[in-house]
Amino acid sequence: MSKRLRKPVKKQADLTDKIVKILAQNANKAFNYKQIGIKLELDDTQSRNQIIKDLKILVAQKKIDEIEPGQYLVVETSKDYYEGQIDMTGRKTAYFVCPEFTEDVFIPTNNLNHALDGDTVKVYVYNRRQGKRAEGEVIEVIERKKTDFVGVIDIQNNFAFVSTANPKMYTDIFISKDKLGDAENGDVVLVHIEDWPTRADSPFGSVIKVLGKPGEHNTEIHAILAEYGLPAEFPLEVEVFAQNIDTSIHESEIAKRRDMRDTLTFTIDPKDAKDFDDALSFKILENGNYEIGIHIADVSHYLQEGTILDNEAYNRATSVYLVDRVVPMLPEVLSNFACSLRPNEEKYTFSAIFELDKKANIKNSWFGRTVINSNQRFAYEEAQHIIETKENTIPIETSITGSAYKVSDEIVFAILKLDELAKIMRENRMNNGAISFDKVEVKFNLSETGNPEGVYFKTSRDSNHLIEEFMLLANKKVSEFIGRQKKTFVYRIHDEPNEDKLLAMQELIKKFGYEVDFNSGSVAQALNNLMKEVNGKKEQNLIDTLAIRSMSKAKYSTDNIGHYGLAFEYYSHFTSPIRRYPDVMVHRLLQFYLDGGKSADIELYESKSIHCSQMEGLATKAERDSIKYMQVKYMQDHKDQEFLGVISGVTEFGIFVEIIENKCEGMVRTREIKDDYYVFDEKQYALVGQSTKNVLQLGDEIYVKVKTADLVKKQLDFYFLRQNNDEIL
Repeated sequence: MSKRLRKPVKKQADLTDKIVKILAQNANKAFNYKQIGIKLELDDTQSRNQIIKDLKILVAQKKIDEIEPGQYLVVETSKDYYEGQIDMTGRKTAYFVCPEFTEDVFIPTNNLNHALDGDTVKVYVYNRRQGKRAEGEVIEVIERKKTDFVGVIDIQNNFAFVSTANPKMYTDIFISKDKLGDAENGDVVLVHIEDWPTRADSPFGSVIKVLGKPGEHNTEIHAILAEYGLPAEFPLEVEVFAQNIDTSIHESEIAKRRDMRDTLTFTIDPKDAKDFDDALSFKILENGNYEIGIHIADVSHYLQEGTILDNEAYNRATSVYLVDRVVPMLPEVLSNFACSLRPNEEKYTFSAIFELDKKANIKNSWFGRTVINSNQRFAYEEAQHIIETKENTIPIETSITGSAYKVSDEIVFAILKLDELAKIMRENRMNNGAISFDKVEVKFNLSETGNPEGVYFKTSRDSNHLIEEFMLLANKKVSEFIGRQKKTFVYRIHDEPNEDKLLAMQELIKKFGYEVDFNSGSVAQALNNLMKEVNGKKEQNLIDTLAIRSMSKAKYSTDNIGHYGLAFEYYSHFTSPIRRYPDVMVHRLLQFYLDGGKSADIELYESKSIHCSQMEGLATKAERDSIKYMQVKYMQDHKDQEFLGVISGVTEFGIFVEIIENKCEGMVRTREIKDDYYVFDEKQYALVGQSTKNVLQLGDEIYVKVKTADLVKKQLDFYFLRQNNDEIL
């Protein structure tokens, strides 16, 4: 008689981690061993015995409670639980960022449990074993960082899905038929995630707004704004409120201010500027010193706290400067007219006025509300012409008026003297440890329809530095004036650079042939020397970018730690209230303290500072995306052209290449390099051919041609043509 064969039972390993995760995911519900077995899909006797055994161990370890015989509940205070943020580094790779861990905790994709990039979550961290990285599982999504997403809609018979181009969004969004709105198949839409049922693969959402067809200019620009939750226009009620503000100049208000309408005053701004929020005045005093006024638009006079206009400005916190447009913080009636310091118009201003001697030493200072009348508007190019030639005639090719014109000898003298003082101040600042980042800005010549017809680069010259130094002076001295009183204030702070990032940068720039030692002497001096060395070189933009990335990010805070990059003990933003809300707060606080007010609510202003820093970050990302979009659009029209580029990054899946003549960056994928089979060498930051041993490394010059230019993804892919043999020779 044959024996009945029993199915072998697989011996279960320690189940404690899995048990705790099940209880943690149902923190308010008690389970018995049978219910846990069902959750684990284990129903044989041996497994159940193992569960019972592990439950006893967990009770002894005080990770769970036996609230009544056979009923178990997780202990919420368990040291294995942490709160922090999810950082998606790609569609399939996630980490948990938490101050309590020196290294980020890896989260396998199947352990995200519906968490998305930036979400605040509670995570259960597995027992860490020596030599292995910590891993975790999301137990609860505490707060979503964002619930609105931009993507392309794919409409089926009874439902639709929206897929995004966001490389950190690992799922599409399900849209039921009754929540499509006016969307048509293939539209770019803004969707709102409403729910994510436990067993659903995708979140459920609804279409908020149809942005247009993919690839169309306005669609893609509005998509960039919508992606970061930035508004494209003002609500009607805010526009109406702004239009009804009394923007006229009144004698009764002038009487409360220092009258500087008769003092020589002018503005220096970009050619295409419409909002002039700073002006300089110049006067020679009887003792031979100079009275220099830094006059800033008094936005706070019109922007009254508690109004819908002020709420809108605070929510925006900053103007957003996209390639083809400005999304202003304030409606046009204020930003371009009432507050803009236009020539030959009386304007209310908030001023910092200094008496400087011929060596740029400050002898006296004064802060307060003023009224001015600007004598002249200059573009940077016009002021630069005066500095370089010392002449009072502005030629046609430099003039913003379209014709040659003369300026007074008084203004020429003022600009030359201000330039002289600014150079002294700049040299003093550098000697005190400030870092000079004159990064090249990529700009586009646009047609009337917004198409890029050419690329040019904007660099800082003496006229830019002139304005910069006096704005820095005002910002520094205003914050110093309040800071020394130990009263609540909104500072612009910048921490010391991260040592690990500096060391990583040190290794990277060696690939370009530069040696920098951050361990001996001043880091600032080492960086400044590097900036001088790379100035004008093909790799300048790349190394400038690497240096900036090694720095901490500046932000707003009531906790003053100084500004490392500028080498200032006190620093704030006072000079651009038309486009930055923190400057408005600084004006209000300064006037409040000038009027004898006590120290303001620090928690309130810290909360506002955090909001403004966050909005500044979103605006910066939107601005970068718009540049990337315009670069891709520009390169669409140059698909048949060969370009010389420099390798700006190396990964296992390809090399990033920045084209030297226009700074457009794209990728050559490893599989597209046909002359050999290339493998990534992490130590060399290079791809190495397995047969030829040919090396493609950071800083090498290669010729490329456009393969694809994807406007929706804002992504360029290149064909690899050949290495630049001239460089080798």
